Amino acid sequence: MKLYVWRHNKTYHSHSMINEPCILNDFYLDAIAIVAANSLDEALQKLVDQNKGWRVEDLRELTPQIYSLEDAQVIFTEIRGSIEHL
Repeated sequence: MKLYVWRHNKTYHSHSMINEPCILNDFYLDAIAIVAANSLDEALQKLVDQNKGWRVEDLRELTPQIYSLEDAQVIFTEIRGSIEHL
């Protein structure tokens, strides 16, 4: 089993990026999908099965990060709005 992670940020999307994938039917600035599955196709199908607007044709244009669930590792960390101290 593997963990498939997609992240797409459109915060600074402009007309020059008109051909950029749009991975969700609804408006978004930052979209993250994390799916445990045996294959990429199974992971994409799990997103479709949720019926929450994930666009598989555009997700296929992005290369997900893939993690083996057999190894201990950090999968995701996020820090928003941090300020580096001197």
